[in-house]
Amino acid sequence: MKITQLVVHCADTPNDRDVTAEDIHQWHIQRKWAGIGYHRVIRRNGVIEQGRPEYWEGAHVKGYNSTTLGVCLIGRDQFTDAQMQSLERVLQEWKAKYPNAEVCGHRDLDPHKTCPNFDVKGWWAKVKGNRYENA
Repeated sequence: MKITQLVVHCADTPNDRDVTAEDIHQWHIQRKWAGIGYHRVIRRNGVIEQGRPEYWEGAHVKGYNSTTLGVCLIGRDQFTDAQMQSLERVLQEWKAKYPNAEVCGHRDLDPHKTCPNFDVKGWWAKVKGNRYENA
């Protein structure tokens, strides 16, 4: 599978509600989908949970699933420091495997979406810049 983009999502659940990968898996099955569409889920406390295996095409960005991996932050628009640290870890891990893949938000691939409700490209540029400055 040729991965060209690493896509950040949010669950669009209340910011104070903890949700698991298993919860999302059940919601997606109820919609008659083949289970959870994301490859990773990051809970409110920063715990990273496995979604679909990376070798299994995701179901998270219409028209892009065959060339993307998806990570979902639990919440709507206020993510915890622990979540953001875990997001950085997941993306670093994926970038090591897929160095040419672009980091982006769902909204960058679908203009009808606001998910994940922050500028992923801008955030990632700052993360990368800080990492090199502090190295």
